[in-house]
Amino acid sequence: MEDILLPDIEKIDVSVYTVPTQEAESDGTLTWSATTVVVAEPCAGGKTGLGFSYATGACARLIEDVLKGAVLGQDAMDVGRCWSAMVRSIRNMGRPGVASMAIAAVDTALWDLKAKLVDLPLAKVLGQVHDEVAVYGSGGFTSLTDDQMVEQLGGWAYGQGIPRVKIKVGQSWGSRPDRDLERAQLARTTIGEDVELFVDANGGYVPKQAVRMAHAFEEVGVTWFEEPVSSDHLAALAEIRSQTTIDVAAGEYGYDLFYFQAMCAAGAVDCLQADVSRCAGITEWMRVAAVAEAHGLQISGHCAPALHLHPACAIDNIRHLEYFADHVRVDRILFDGVIDPVGGALRPDASRPGMGLDLKRADAAAYLVAG
Repeated sequence: MEDILLPDIEKIDVSVYTVPTQEAESDGTLTWSATTVVVAEPCAGGKTGLGFSYATGACARLIEDVLKGAVLGQDAMDVGRCWSAMVRSIRNMGRPGVASMAIAAVDTALWDLKAKLVDLPLAKVLGQVHDEVAVYGSGGFTSLTDDQMVEQLGGWAYGQGIPRVKIKVGQSWGSRPDRDLERAQLARTTIGEDVELFVDANGGYVPKQAVRMAHAFEEVGVTWFEEPVSSDHLAALAEIRSQTTIDVAAGEYGYDLFYFQAMCAAGAVDCLQADVSRCAGITEWMRVAAVAEAHGLQISGHCAPALHLHPACAIDNIRHLEYFADHVRVDRILFDGVIDPVGGALRPDASRPGMGLDLKRADAAAYLVAG
């Protein structure tokens, strides 16, 4: 039998784009005014992959200085081998944070490239389980006026038919609980009784306060309480979870498999969150989903719906994806092929290979800061 010649990775182009928000935005513990996207484009066999991470421009320097050396010349079909080589290459720099987000940009790009080389949608290459994945509308920033929040939530619930929405609470590090409850009540009035209401405190409460708020949110019909306290406090999350009927969720700040294993083993969550752009890409995200399933848990993709759609279709225990207002806006500015939800779900475009995305270079040029 003749050896099959497969293409090697020839080069990786890296670029950085920063897109300002329309106005400053806040959750309970942070304010921001822009979103930075690090884009990786590896080439092999006449095809170019596209991957990215919502991160910091420092990721681009790490890709240029370290990760390229681990990947160039490798067989483009061997994404797992490339991922392992990248993880080994950053041993002395630390796995969490910038390193994992840089790996994520390259890993997603390599998966996209592999799927393009065989001319298939990425979900098919990963092993498709679902044709579509449910989403929830996510925003409700504490910086929004009441009128702005009503318009945003109503747009999702009634304009787009998304039957679940999320708002931010824990305002000013949990110092305004009355305002948090007032906004939750306004959200419920806006969306009616048939749409699920989620809240996200971004770690803004302290444990007993979070229990009190959970009981108050139960009265408003909240079904999802995200990061009531810092996700580093696993015992506190588990205690809060034991005292409320609301599903407790966390995990968006996980960068490696060991973090997620510890969170599951502690009984800290009812649904595990993981972010492709933080946990070192699709390769690790799929493993995280397996860890969750081994603990009888579902997984939810944190933010980045365009990055999560195909891998989410390839796991059995997906609950939903976060249709995050900021990332949806940025993705539409930078990329062609961004999918809109229909009936509260996203469905991959089976006619487009890879993740189905292309960089809109002319439009994106206005936001280019490096590369």
